[in-house]
This record gives sequence, structure tokens and C-alpha cells, in this order.
Amino acid sequence: MINRNAGRAIVKRLPGFFGAGTLFFAILAGSCPSALAQQPVATPVQKSVEAQALPAPGRYKIDPRHSFAYFSAWHHLVGRVRGRFDKVSGTITVSPDPAACSVDVTIDVATISTQVSQRDDDLRSDAYFDVKKFLTMTYQGRGIHRVSADLWRMDGSLTMHGVTKVVPLTFKYSGVFADTEPNQPARVAFHGTAATKRAEFGMGARDNSAEVGDLKAPDVDIEIDVEADAEPITP
Repeated sequence: MINRNAGRAIVKRLPGFFGAGTLFFAILAGSCPSALAQQPVATPVQKSVEAQALPAPGRYKIDPRHSFAYFSAWHHLVGRVRGRFDKVSGTITVSPDPAACSVDVTIDVATISTQVSQRDDDLRSDAYFDVKKFLTMTYQGRGIHRVSADLWRMDGSLTMHGVTKVVPLTFKYSGVFADTEPNQPARVAFHGTAATKRAEFGMGARDNSAEVGDLKAPDVDIEIDVEADAEPITP
């Protein structure tokens, strides 16, 4: 996130209206922290904490009904525009080997919502996402590394508006649902954050592209919440 001091430092520049809100967005997708399973544990307390930080190894299918990618974009640098994408789908693969963990997420760009229909139509136009030409954005990555006790990072590739860039995603495994019905797959949840710049994806030219392009700090913050169901293991 851009803090208040960073905001003052870039107040002379104009990041304009919107940027890349992904996942995420993988975002999303935050996936696969089961590598902890192979790490030695010194005390029962540590074991309890670590057990909560990872899902069981396997493949998980993202539930579009309970997964959302949110964004917050600078608006003339003194304001913020917030919105979300309402259709997120894909898979998360959890492995005991951190290098083998992976995520493959697709976001339906046309489902963007900022609670203002006129603005949403503008964002769908060729001035921004150009949804008639680029129907979806994707986030794909393989391999994770630990950032802190309960945070992980994936350096995945975000493809949006015909451009692919590496966008780091920091995520936390939120846990497994305790009230799953009998004979139903285990359901897990993740929360992730990322940041990027609209200009890197060829967007925001109408927002004074020279100033947006010169801005060093990200002008879009991304937040993603994902629920995913374990898929049956095929023999």
C-alpha cells in the first residue's frame, strides 16, 4: 500500500484513474504453503502455529461465488477509486515442495464494478481494459517463498490488456472450513495483496501518460480473497 508520506512525495504527478487490479490477483491468488510440513518444530506451540499456516497438499478449485479481487487506484493523487472484479476462477496446487506450488487464475474483466455504471462502462472501453479485445486477465505462477511467520510470496506473471509482467503477490493461508458437510470436499481460504502500475500495462494514457509513466511507486493496490475446494485425488 502507498503510505501517507509516499502519497505526499508523489503529489505532483498524476496517476489518473485506474490501473491493473489483479490477481490476483492471484490472486490470487495466494497458494500452497505446505512446505512447512517438512520443517523441524522446536516446541508444541510452534507446531500449533505452523499447522494453521498451511493447507493439505493437493489441488484446489477456486469457487467463483466466494472469491473476489479488489483494487484501490489513485484518482488525481489526492483521492482513491475503489472497485472489484466479481468473477474469479482457477486452480491452486499445494505441494510439500515450495518450488512445486502453483496458481493459475483467470478474472473476467467485464465483471468490474466501482458502483458507478458510467465509470464501469468507461473502464470496459478501449480507454482502459478494452474488454471487447481482452476478455480476461490471468495470473500464473509457480514456486513460493516464506516472508514471515504466516506470510508467503509468489512472483507470478500477470497478463492484462495484452501485456505480461511479473507482479509479486504476498498472501496468507486463512485456514480450512470447520463446518464442511459430510462427504463434501475440504474448503480452504486465502487472503492476498499486491501492487502495480497502470502504465506498465499500456493503460491510463488519457490520465497524462508522461506523469504516470514517470511515477516510480505503484498507483494501484490489489487485495484478493479466495475460497477453494479440494479436488478428488485421481489414482
